[in-house]
Amino acid sequence: MTLGELFLESLSTGVITEDEVDWLASHQHAFSRAEEAAAVRLGRLMDDGVVNLGCRMPPRWLHHREVVENWIEPLGRRRHATHG
Repeated sequence: MTLGELFLESLSTGVITEDEVDWLASHQHAFSRAEEAAAVRLGRLMDDGVVNLGCRMPPRWLHHREVVENWIEPLGRRRHATHG
């Protein structure tokens, strides 16, 4: 993992994990000036609530959720609407 990857993943998902925060803290001594600036920016995004401490759902779960919301639930709503 690099700080750039961590920054982009956190920004795109809005989530940073506890393990990633631990990695960030334990590797900060080796950051370049640009990486230090990115780490500070990430901290500010956390302070502002743009990036939150949490966990990311695995893609398989997200796919399952998409199937339920877009395919299974609409079928159930149509059935109940016609029989109710």
